[in-house]
Amino acid sequence: MMIPCLACESRFPPDDYFRACHDYNRSRDLVAWTCPRCGNRDEIRVFPGELAFGYVRQGRYDVQDRIRVPGMRRRRHDLRLEICLDGKVWRIRTRELHLVCGAAC
Repeated sequence: MMIPCLACESRFPPDDYFRACHDYNRSRDLVAWTCPRCGNRDEIRVFPGELAFGYVRQGRYDVQDRIRVPGMRRRRHDLRLEICLDGKVWRIRTRELHLVCGAAC
């Protein structure tokens, strides 16, 4: 199974594709993905058996394209999303927010 980049049409095996995932946004249930070839950044939603690509519009995530990934599962945790496929697990962590403290601290 090869998973495509929708921008440059390069295809990646699941390990390469899911290692390029980063910054899980749990409140919106979105994962940021950056293509290792062209650098395009997409936000995707991971569903059991498919990846959904789209855009945030009017406070909702509108799915435009879906890519089937048979056997893929997901597990949501407080600070990460786990993607499971063929006995492998990829953990995408939430981005840490660093607060800058001014003179008031």
